[in-house]
Amino acid sequence: MSDAATPRERFRRNASSIAATVVTGTWLGALLAGFDWWLGFMLFGYIVIIPVVSMLFDEEAEDSLAVEPEAESAPVERGETAERGEAAGDTTDALERLRTRYANGDLTDEQFERKLDRLLETETPEDAAEWAERNRAAAPEREAERER
Repeated sequence: MSDAATPRERFRRNASSIAATVVTGTWLGALLAGFDWWLGFMLFGYIVIIPVVSMLFDEEAEDSLAVEPEAESAPVERGETAERGEAAGDTTDALERLRTRYANGDLTDEQFERKLDRLLETETPEDAAEWAERNRAAAPEREAERER
């Protein structure tokens, strides 16, 4: 199979964006044309149409709702990490999400570098625990510096 996506696959991948564009174009056109129903359509579109399309077509939402049968749900306290079987896979996913946020412009260069360093320092649960412990110990020192 080729790397080129079919129109159906592209529609499925971009359904939320398409719905948002159609809703925005419709209410904006109605506003500019002087129709009185534009506000009702805008509210209905953003409150009902776009979320429904997002729930039906977005793979990210489906992935986040999927529960792995072998994964155990345990509360995680601040500074602690839950032990997971695939730490390397989790790191890869986190790195990919970080790269995507940087590429989308959600992070500045400095924020990206800082988060990347932190991610690489906390590659395993043990590393994350050590990093959290170091930061807890350094927190009073940083507070004292800020007060000066």
